[in-house]
Amino acid sequence: MVDYVGKKMRDLGITHTRVLMARNNAQMIRYLREGKVDWVTETVFSSLAFRDQAGAEIILRKWKKGVPGYHTVFFTRKESDIHTLKDLQGRRLALEDPGSTTAFFVPMTILFREGLQPEKLKTIRSTPSPDKVGYGFAGGEINIATWVYKGLADAGAYNDLDWNTPDHTPPSFKKDLRIFYQAEKMPRGFELVRPGMDPGIKARLKKILLEADSDPDAGDVLFSYQRTAQFDEIDDETNVALEVVRQQMDILAGKLH
Repeated sequence: MVDYVGKKMRDLGITHTRVLMARNNAQMIRYLREGKVDWVTETVFSSLAFRDQAGAEIILRKWKKGVPGYHTVFFTRKESDIHTLKDLQGRRLALEDPGSTTAFFVPMTILFREGLQPEKLKTIRSTPSPDKVGYGFAGGEINIATWVYKGLADAGAYNDLDWNTPDHTPPSFKKDLRIFYQAEKMPRGFELVRPGMDPGIKARLKKILLEADSDPDAGDVLFSYQRTAQFDEIDDETNVALEVVRQQMDILAGKLH
C-alpha cells in the first residue's frame, strides 16, 4: 500500500517510502509527535488516542476486512446459566490482548458501565473474586473461542466478524456456543496523518485512497491492506460514533492498569 501511494506522489517530491512498526500505542504516539511517521492505519480506540495525545488527524474511514463497522459480542456455551452481563460476576471472561478494541477496550467499557468490576486473573484457571468479573488474555480469537468451548473460561468477547469467521470460531465449536450480549456498532478503522503534514501531500493521499477501489491496479493492494474494500470521508454519523467511543474512553480513564 505504501509503495502504491508513493508512486502516485512522485510529482510531489516523494522519492521513497518505508514502513515503520511500533511496539505499542505509546511508541506510535512518540513517532507521531517526533514526525517519524506520516501516515497510520488503526482501529477506533487507538485512532482517538493518537488524535488526542499526538495531534494526529483522522482523515478517512477504512472499510477494513470489507466492512465499515463491527460490534463486540459476548458469548458462552449453550448450556451455561449466563444470560446477562450481570451473570458474569464471579466468572472468568476470555479476552484477546490489551490492545484490542472489540476484545478488550469495549468489553471493559461495558462492564464498568454495568457497574461490574473487572479483575485481571494470574491465569485463566485462577478463581475470580465472587463479586468481580475475572478476565484473562487468550492472545487470539481462536484461543478465546477454544477457552470458552472447553470450559476454561465461562464466557468470551470479540467482534461479530470473528464470530462469523470459521478460522476464529470453528463451526464445530460454534454449534455449542451462543451470544448473550451484543454491543452497539462502531467504525471498523481509520487512516490518520501526523500533525503538520504538508497540505498538498495530505490532499493527494486522501484522493489516492478515495479512488483506490475504482483503480484496477489497486485490487491486490487493497486486499493485502487488511482486505480493505474502500475508504470514505468522515461524515456526521461517523463523527457521532467517534464521540460515543470518546465517552467510553473517558469511562475507562484511570480504571485500567
